[in-house]
Amino acid sequence: MTQTQTTQPQTNQPHTNQNLYRATFMHTPASPFETPDALQVQEDGGLLVAGGVIQASGPFGELRAGHPGAEVSDLRGGLLLPGFIDTHVHYPQGRVIGGLGMPLLEWLDRNALPEEARLADPDYARAVAQEFTRSLLQNGTTTALVFGSHFAGAVDTLFAEAERSGLRAVAGLVVSDRLLRPELHTTPQRAYEESRALIERWHGVGRQLYAVTPRFSLSASEGMLEACAALMREFQGLRFTSHINENLAEIGVVQGLFPQARDYLDTYERAGLVTRRSVLAHNIHPNDRELGAMAAHGCSAAHCPCSNSALGSGFFPLKRHLQAGVHVSLGTDVGGGTGFSMLKEGLQAYFMQQLQGERGVPLTPAHLLYLATRAGAQALDLAHLTGDFSVGRVFDAVLIDPAPQTALRAVYAAAESPLRLLAATFASGTPGDVARVWAGGDNAYQARRDLAAIHP
Repeated sequence: MTQTQTTQPQTNQPHTNQNLYRATFMHTPASPFETPDALQVQEDGGLLVAGGVIQASGPFGELRAGHPGAEVSDLRGGLLLPGFIDTHVHYPQGRVIGGLGMPLLEWLDRNALPEEARLADPDYARAVAQEFTRSLLQNGTTTALVFGSHFAGAVDTLFAEAERSGLRAVAGLVVSDRLLRPELHTTPQRAYEESRALIERWHGVGRQLYAVTPRFSLSASEGMLEACAALMREFQGLRFTSHINENLAEIGVVQGLFPQARDYLDTYERAGLVTRRSVLAHNIHPNDRELGAMAAHGCSAAHCPCSNSALGSGFFPLKRHLQAGVHVSLGTDVGGGTGFSMLKEGLQAYFMQQLQGERGVPLTPAHLLYLATRAGAQALDLAHLTGDFSVGRVFDAVLIDPAPQTALRAVYAAAESPLRLLAATFASGTPGDVARVWAGGDNAYQARRDLAAIHP
C-alpha cells in the first residue's frame, strides 16, 4: 500500500460549489499486474469535487485547510471506491437470472432468447430498462458495456433510461441474421440503417456511447459483419463488442460456418472489427494465434467468471492472456451470470484462479479492485474520464458501508488495515452494503437507511 500525494488542479482559479468528501478511499491508478504498489490508499482522505470532476485528492486535513469554503461530506466508517465498470452485461436478461444446469447453447434456446423476443413490446422493454439500470446502480456500477436488444425501439428506451438515471451505457443494437428465433433476425441493410439512426441519436450524448454489437459469429453472417464494419468506418469513436470462444460446441459451429477463417477471432478480424476499442466477451478457449492477434490490435477480453461457472463453460486462462499481452477486464454477463454485483465477480475470479494452481494467477485485493474499475475504463478507452480517483476524473464512486449487525460490519470494525477492509469487501460484500453511488458527481443511488444513525 502507498499513500496518495495531494494533487492540486493545474489552475489556481477557485471552483464554485466545491464538495469535499472525507473518507477512507482506495483506487488503482496503475495496474497491479504491472506495478507492485498500484493500490493507493488514504485512510483519512479527501476528494475535492467541483462540477462533477475531481479537483484535488490527498489527506483530508490538508485539503480542508486549503479549501475552507468547501462543503464537507463525512463518509468515515465506510470504504469509498471508484464506480464499478461492467464490461459485459445483457440488458434483456435480468429476468432470466438463475437458469442453472444448462450449457450455453441450450440455455440460449430455453432461457435467454424467448425473453429477448419479449422486448418487441415497448412497455415490456421500458419496464426491463428501468429494472436493468436500477440494478446496476444499486450494485455500484456506474459504467457498463451493454449488449442491447435486437429491437431498435428497446435500445432507444435503454439509452433514454440510462441517461435519466446517470448510468454511463456503452450499448448498441444487437444484430443477427441466422440460427436464432426468426423474430430476432434482421438483414444487414436494416441492421445498418437502424444502428445508424441510434448512433446519430445517442452516441456522445450525455454519458451515452454506442457499441456496434453483432451477437456472435454463430448468428451473424459475413454480410452482417460487413454491415457492422461499415458503421465502424463511418462514425468516429464507436466501440465494438461481441462474444468469442465461450463454449466448445459454439466454437465448432462457428468453424463450420466460416470454413475460410483461421479461427473464431478471424471471423471478426477479416471484417476489420478487432481494434483498440473492441471488447470480446469470455475467450475461455483461445488458441495462441488469437491471443497474439488480440494483443497486437489492443483488443480486450471481458472475463465473466460467474457465468463461466454457472454454464460450465470452463476456466478462464488469465495467465495466458497476460503472458500474451492481452488486456482483461470483468463483466457480470447477466443473465448467464448470477447477478449484477462486481464484488461477486471479483470473488469468483479469485476462486477460479486459485483452483487452477500453477496455471492460475494469484489475485490480491488490489487486482480485484483494478479489474472491477480501472481495467474496465481502459478496455472502453475511458481511462481519461473514469476508473480511479485521479485529478481530472469525473466523480464516479461507490460507498461500501455495511449495515449494522452484519458480518461485514463486524469485520469493518475490527480490521487492522484498509487492505483487510478491501479483501473483506470482495469476500462478503453484497448489494445491501452499497450505501451511496455517485455518477458524474450526482447522487445516482442512496440506500434507504440513515447513515448518521450508523455512524453517529
